[in-house]
Amino acid sequence: MNSVLTSLIAVIGTLAGSSLTYLFGRLTARRTERVARDERLRQERITAYTTFAGAMTELRQALISLWFLKHETPDAADARAARTEADKRGATAHHARFSIQLLTDDAEILRLADTVFEPVDGLINAKHRSELKAPEEQSEKMLAAFIQVAGRKVR
Repeated sequence: MNSVLTSLIAVIGTLAGSSLTYLFGRLTARRTERVARDERLRQERITAYTTFAGAMTELRQALISLWFLKHETPDAADARAARTEADKRGATAHHARFSIQLLTDDAEILRLADTVFEPVDGLINAKHRSELKAPEEQSEKMLAAFIQVAGRKVR
């Protein structure tokens, strides 16, 4: 009877040990998967934020170039090419913003990404060279604010 009890305790101990090992292994695997997923998402956000910042910088530059071609050296062919380039840059910037919208639900990041587009109208609608400076500076400040907040969120 003693040997049966000893054998039973050994079997129960082995089953309990195996079960606990399985449970802890499963928990560790889930935690590892979650950490890897979070890091992948963080890296995708960094890529989206930097792509957006670059696209907005290129859009601003393209719009300023377009303004100068339209107002100071009015060559129709060059202006048409510059308008096409500015449209492509605008589409790229919107695409980059869509990536941000897909990757985060952070209201502050989304709001800042939208506000970075506000000065674009000022660059497009400026009648005189002196009217370009304010929206250009505003664009730079808004983009800097976006980068600052985005950087803080991914660190």
